Amino acid sequence: MISDSCHSGGLIDKEKEQIGPSTTNMDRAVLPQHPRIIPFSSILDHLSSLSGIDSPHVGDHLSTLFGAEASAKYSQVSTYNLLLEPLKPDNGILLSGCQANETSADMSPEYGGADNKAYGAFSNSIQMVLKGHEGVLSSRELVTRARALLRSQGFLQHPCLYCSDENAGAPFLWQPVGPLRSSL
Repeated sequence: MISDSCHSGGLIDKEKEQIGPSTTNMDRAVLPQHPRIIPFSSILDHLSSLSGIDSPHVGDHLSTLFGAEASAKYSQVSTYNLLLEPLKPDNGILLSGCQANETSADMSPEYGGADNKAYGAFSNSIQMVLKGHEGVLSSRELVTRARALLRSQGFLQHPCLYCSDENAGAPFLWQPVGPLRSSL
């Protein structure tokens, strides 16, 4: 999973932090960052129009809209048994756009966005790294290169990688089949 959102570090519980908080102090110019906010009332109005119910609780709307597929947090079904089951190791790979205490920068069309659409700086750096590298990259190498690219562009966020040791060195998804070539 790739999460290019604010405070996304550590979203997968019990996974090892392979690439994490950086202690490097950077004194680089930063591109303007504009936070995007949707008022809660707008979200609630939208959910009400979709669910057809009148409730001030987001969970009620999500349960109505998604039924059994809704998050256990909002499910009306008893989640007691789910909470008793221990989490299994190696349940995923998370490439997060920043550490848990950071915000993830957006890039907007005025700063070079394609098709006049805003996009995440981390998502863009991943795409640039993959396009600029022949051969297969591991998740660890991809995050390391994306971090370096963001730093060179003046961004202060620190992308992280959370997964097992085995998955950190495994090829990142959607790459041509071939030998894993590391140049780090």
